[in-house]
Amino acid sequence: MATSPAAVRDLGIELNGLGWVSDFMVAGSLATGDYIPRISDLDLVALVDGPVDAGRQAALAAIHRRLDGGSGAGFNVGCVYVDAAMISQIEMRHPTWTHGQLVHRILSGITRAELVRHGYAVLGRSPRDVFPQVSADDIRAAARAELTGYWAWAARRPWLWLDPTIAELSLSSMARGRHALRNGELLTKTQAIKQAHAPTWLIDRLGARRRGESISLPRMRTAFVAWRDARRTVTQAKRTRRD
Repeated sequence: MATSPAAVRDLGIELNGLGWVSDFMVAGSLATGDYIPRISDLDLVALVDGPVDAGRQAALAAIHRRLDGGSGAGFNVGCVYVDAAMISQIEMRHPTWTHGQLVHRILSGITRAELVRHGYAVLGRSPRDVFPQVSADDIRAAARAELTGYWAWAARRPWLWLDPTIAELSLSSMARGRHALRNGELLTKTQAIKQAHAPTWLIDRLGARRRGESISLPRMRTAFVAWRDARRTVTQAKRTRRD
């Protein structure tokens, strides 16, 4: 188990004080041991007793704004708030704090797998006492869903890759998706960069950026490499779904 950053501990204290958050858990790179402060996002999941209605959402947003201005500043703290009674509803969207705003997203199969395989509790029960076991085929299905869902939608919009953040995320996400489809296992972002379908010069730059070095990526060349990789990987994922 990794040592939780102050922002995670502070959020846990705030959520415990609300009285209606039963469990607060760590997923993502912090759980898998691949966390790099101020480079990695903090991917967190909280279970709530009952629906997260408008009043509860307002309380959560206020907590996160305070946190983002305090111990969470620069740490990209994100958290999905799930009504515990709805935890088995895979496609249900839940209030999610991310990048300074509250949106509604599903608790993805990949995040569920990270919780079961590597996650730990800050408050309440262990993820393994909450979520069902995750098989290799479950991980394959989760990866396929992401590739044929959001990434298939994005691949039809090549201009999105002109955003360097999308291009960089895409290269590691495609590598992680391919690995999951082949092996039924999760791959960290650092490992995924090494397996990216990209020229050596680009892999080297991605690795340096992952280590926190201030290195830019050539916008047009990176966009083309990443978009082409996404199109090929999405096509592969669609093919395996039909097989």
